Amino acid sequence: MAFLEDESLSSLTGAHSRLESYVFSCELSSEVPFYTFQGDEEEDLEHFLELRTICLGEGAKEENNVVEVTAMNHRGKKISVPVANLHISCLPMVSLGEFELMAPVTLRLKSGTGPVTVSGLHLVASDNEEPEASDEDDESEEEMPPIKPAKKKQKL
Repeated sequence: MAFLEDESLSSLTGAHSRLESYVFSCELSSEVPFYTFQGDEEEDLEHFLELRTICLGEGAKEENNVVEVTAMNHRGKKISVPVANLHISCLPMVSLGEFELMAPVTLRLKSGTGPVTVSGLHLVASDNEEPEASDEDDESEEEMPPIKPAKKKQKL
């Protein structure tokens, strides 16, 4: 994660932080033209959305599909920026690398009917206090039987 390493998180939150990541995806279309990503309201957690790819889905028409992101800038003002202009015949997908935004973030299909899938990571930064591993977790991992390979059917 380019920007959110331990050192930069410590400068954002004032202390060393731990970073957890979860898969994120949403689909925008004429029926659902926007999606707002918001983190939990817990004070000790910071939520980030790391956008990776934006692609047209099955059934997309021969039209431009513009995806716009609305988020806070460094001064705390909301700004809207187009991040992708997709067309099924010439640019069906765009890779954004590791485009990170602090929650809340609104993704909007500004033009076109989609479907457009936006995917990436939901990053959660928390204080560096490691949660104590419970004995139950260790036991459940040990009780799982090993995975056995599937038997091949023999030709007769």
